Amino acid sequence: MADKRHGSSGDIPGRKREYETIFILRPDLANDVISAVNTKVRGVIEAGGGQLLKVENWGRRKLAYEVKKQLKGIYLFWRYLGGAGLVEEIERNLRLSDSVIRYYSVKVANNVDVAATTVDVTDESFASASVPGPDEEAIATGQAGARPFGDDDEDAGFDFEEAVFGSSEPPSRRSE
Repeated sequence: MADKRHGSSGDIPGRKREYETIFILRPDLANDVISAVNTKVRGVIEAGGGQLLKVENWGRRKLAYEVKKQLKGIYLFWRYLGGAGLVEEIERNLRLSDSVIRYYSVKVANNVDVAATTVDVTDESFASASVPGPDEEAIATGQAGARPFGDDDEDAGFDFEEAVFGSSEPPSRRSE
């Protein structure tokens, strides 16, 4: 069994290091699988004595190159405080997950005062990190949030014919 690291001689007691980790999940995952991966990572952070500061789901994005036969991925951003060895444990868990296709961690700061940090994670924001936003291609083409064809609600939304040809009401006749 591996020895647990206790930090370096430069660490100030009572302070932690700040890290950021971005990992990419397969684009075809359901929200409950994303939630399971997020819960696992959060558990690793809390079990390692860390503190979660921020979680964001950046949505489905096109990858710069093919990774594990995938051209797109769901990007997740995590910012957290922890001691030495926490990043290695998080990356070990991400490596073992079949849902994760890539990960990258960066140390942002040394000797961060835990009491002075602001936590942006609530239960609602953590739950919303399981739902990816619209695909970046859908945003670029203007299809994000568009109604599907055959939608019966004629009163709501954008009316293309009205925008191009004007009102669909026949012009009223003026009496002369």
